[in-house]
Amino acid sequence: MKKLPKLGCACEKHDLIESEYRTSIVGTDFTDDKNAEVSIIQCRLCQRIWLKYTLESDRWFKGIIAKKEVAEMKPENAVEYLENLPWYIGGGNFFGNKEVFGEGKLNMDL
Repeated sequence: MKKLPKLGCACEKHDLIESEYRTSIVGTDFTDDKNAEVSIIQCRLCQRIWLKYTLESDRWFKGIIAKKEVAEMKPENAVEYLENLPWYIGGGNFFGNKEVFGEGKLNMDL
């Protein structure tokens, strides 16, 4: 599994401050009653673009998305996109408010 480049950037952490990024809401994924918010966030410092998938169950996942793929992203495709990345980050209360690197299937079990 690839690790994040050691940029020391705020976007590599779980506790971003709103002034450190720009957000665009893609929509809500209602597939299988998930009711998850899907958004695109771009770091104001390093300009990396992330696809973020936030579940109501106190957890989220984010992975790098190419600029050319942002316009094509649909809420119901976000999980598949993240699961096909070489790596992604998970966070939130479920993970003890720490960033957790993952690959493959997202841990969405309640």
